[in-house]
Amino acid sequence: MGLFDLEKHFAFYGSYHHNSVNIFIHTLFVWPIFFTALILCYFTPPLISFSKILFLGHPLIFNFGFLLTVVYGLFYIGLDFRAGVLGAIMCFGCWVFASVFASILGFSLAWKVVLAAQIICWTAQFIGHGVFEKRAPALFDNLVQAFLMAPFFVLLEILMLLHYEPYPGFHKAVEARIEALIQEWKDKNKKKTF
Repeated sequence: MGLFDLEKHFAFYGSYHHNSVNIFIHTLFVWPIFFTALILCYFTPPLISFSKILFLGHPLIFNFGFLLTVVYGLFYIGLDFRAGVLGAIMCFGCWVFASVFASILGFSLAWKVVLAAQIICWTAQFIGHGVFEKRAPALFDNLVQAFLMAPFFVLLEILMLLHYEPYPGFHKAVEARIEALIQEWKDKNKKKTF
């Protein structure tokens, strides 16, 4: 289990995203953060030299953005094959369309668009945590896990609204773990106030 323990990862992230308004805010803004980060990654040097591969007349560059996409996609498939394949396809789609978008904009405009989008998306999420969740974001406790899990968490939340479960009893088991983690956090905060 360990690295690919879906219940553990989902419960960790879910314990920081339990309020429905905060979940909705994250649903709207997590994937745009990933997408716009890939726009910026388009301008990193290629890792692998291929002859030009074009999509809609724009070059796809196998660079850091592609590597990031592969890591995210493989991690999601390792967590849950069915939802993971969908997540990997979404990541790959983000990489392709971010590449096209970056190619059209050029670096001098792309970084400004990315900066504006990142500021808007991150501000909304911090408002979601501060106003609705009343808890600091997960990235303060586990930066890598929070960044890696965020898009998949949002995808799974949507799929679970459509009654998807990675395996029978997943939703019930993960909700119990989330409640336990939230209670642990509350107890820890009570001790700090005394």
